Amino acid sequence: METKNHRDCKTICLYFPDKQLYQKCMTDKERFRRYIDKAYQETPELFPAEMKAGYQLSGFVSSTKLRLKMRRIRLKANGESYQIRPSLVMPYMVGWTDEMEKPLYLLQWGVPFEALAYVFGHDPMYWYRAYISFGRASIVGATVKARQQLPVDLLADEKHSRHKGEKIYITTTVAQECILGAEIALNAGADALGKGYQTFKTEVRELDPDYEPQTVNTDGWRATQNAWAALFPTVTVILCFLHAWLKIRQRSKRDQTLHQQIKQKVWHAYHAQTLPQFAQRMRRLREWARWHLTGVVQEKVLELCHNAPHFKLAFSFPAAHRTSNMLDRLMNYQDRLLYAMQYFHGHQASARLYIRAMALFWNFHPYRQKTQAKYRCPGFSPFERLNGFRYHDNWLHNLLIASSLGGSPG
Repeated sequence: METKNHRDCKTICLYFPDKQLYQKCMTDKERFRRYIDKAYQETPELFPAEMKAGYQLSGFVSSTKLRLKMRRIRLKANGESYQIRPSLVMPYMVGWTDEMEKPLYLLQWGVPFEALAYVFGHDPMYWYRAYISFGRASIVGATVKARQQLPVDLLADEKHSRHKGEKIYITTTVAQECILGAEIALNAGADALGKGYQTFKTEVRELDPDYEPQTVNTDGWRATQNAWAALFPTVTVILCFLHAWLKIRQRSKRDQTLHQQIKQKVWHAYHAQTLPQFAQRMRRLREWARWHLTGVVQEKVLELCHNAPHFKLAFSFPAAHRTSNMLDRLMNYQDRLLYAMQYFHGHQASARLYIRAMALFWNFHPYRQKTQAKYRCPGFSPFERLNGFRYHDNWLHNLLIASSLGGSPG
């Protein structure tokens, strides 16, 4: 279900160091123009492509509540008007970014909106609307700022959730520790999942019309594989080895001695360095299972061996994901937040915006201090790890600037 199209966004969000400089730019046309020209030279991806043909100043947009004015510009190429919003202020001018940053930061731990209202003021709907407004931006466009940074090795799976008591599926696409796609599918059929993953394709093709992923790792659900094959006919579907092992573990853990034997042999095969070595170890695993296992445990081990041709595909793509570990970590994040809010009870359009905002907040959240110390990079985030830079040291300012033009590429 579509809401307001992010490609229709006419707001350019830029970094201004402080309110004083911004106010000076508002009262000095030439100073403002110099600032915009410099910003365009340094970060052209935040502006529409037609900006290169020139622009002219075109009035103001005012907020009585914040006592703030924002200038508008009109492009000479097509006459389109855009407003320039500083990252100092939130979308729709609902508040100052620095005042809202810490409350919104708490949402990644599932803090309810009622708690934010109790501690920080306003009412729950104020914080709810501020949060879901981020879901209107393009996830891919806001997260990946150059086409050469687009990952070609992906992971995809569906997060089970509920909307008004009915089961729904969140089609989730992940790469480089970032959530690049999150959309609602009403059932687990190939057509419904294809529509969910189509949003990722639409957004990624806006950044690179010729984009084709090289591989996608899935858990073996046939409908998921069919959906990706239909969207990207040249993609190689890699079967997740971890999910195959989990099926075995679930049946074998009652006998710990046998369980440890199976575990050692299965992962010994996985860690093969070459394709011939992997094939040999899988044959030996099959032979051992036929002689030493029985019942459903034997069935699941032989099923893993039967899928060896699908696992072998990964050896042709060294950078491909052989397990879904990265995806599972990010879906755990989704799971915590969805459980904390007891899933969705309102309009489907609102639920869609919520899961998209959830994805963007993950992509821009600062890693914990231990991770920052490891990489010696304060404020280190998935966005910065993917792109190699950040627009601002503060995560929320960074997100707002990256979402300029609704995340659409300039």
